[in-house]
Amino acid sequence: MLKTLVGDLPPLLWSGIVSGCLYGLGALGLVMIYKSSRVVNFAHGNLAGLAAFLVYGFSSGGLANLSWGGAVATAVALVACIAVLSYALIAPIVFKSDLASTIATLGIGLVLQGAIQLVFGAEIVNLDLPIPRFGVSFAGVRITSYDLTVLAVTLLIIGSLFLVIERTRLGIAFRATSSNPFASRVCGLDLRRVHLFAWLVSAVLGLVAALLIVPTTFLSSTTVSSFMLQAFTAAVVGGFASLPGAALGGILVGIATNLFSFYVSPEFMNTFLLVVILVTLNFFPDGLLARRSGGRV
Repeated sequence: MLKTLVGDLPPLLWSGIVSGCLYGLGALGLVMIYKSSRVVNFAHGNLAGLAAFLVYGFSSGGLANLSWGGAVATAVALVACIAVLSYALIAPIVFKSDLASTIATLGIGLVLQGAIQLVFGAEIVNLDLPIPRFGVSFAGVRITSYDLTVLAVTLLIIGSLFLVIERTRLGIAFRATSSNPFASRVCGLDLRRVHLFAWLVSAVLGLVAALLIVPTTFLSSTTVSSFMLQAFTAAVVGGFASLPGAALGGILVGIATNLFSFYVSPEFMNTFLLVVILVTLNFFPDGLLARRSGGRV
């Protein structure tokens, strides 16, 4: 019995890491907005779901008959416009109340979900990645082309995001605003420009995460938004004010949910995630990484 349990661990850990990369991408989008404006964007999952449907519509003939790359590029442009409009709607209250701004994102999320159902209906569709299919086995673990794609895209995005935040003037402004919004404003930084940058990056991260998630399941009006519970948990575990923490939290949540689903029951997954959130907030209110370093990252 014990040998069987241990033998199941390697594939569970590997698939947990792959899933965790997706949760980490979703969490990064949440943390980007929170760090810049202290707003928890509950519309993140709905916007990501709309982005996936736009790619489907533009590539399947529903809205147009574009190549997959053309469909993605068009969806990025439209999602960027929607992100700008979404921020424009809450911009007047961002500096007045974090809570009011967060509640406003709930309304935006419901509008976006309604738009999905209005344009694409409630049907379930498939959206695959245009990648070659192959797989290899190593030490009892099945590694597929999809797994390698997820890892490669995640590393590329995290590396690019790090370079932008560390090496560009806009990235420096983002870090300054995240550290001390009042001082940044006194020094003449345009906080709305920084907020808009965070919303745009978050929208692109959501689109990428959605495109990587959907091939493992199906695409419906609630598929991607439901996945955001895992991303939210990852942000809480890693620390809502820490970008590295979001990535680490995604991996930890991916592994934990895989183990729980296999050894306990997938039916209680949402309950398990809520317990993880409550435990983390009680013992590590700033996230695991922030607690370890003694401050926010």
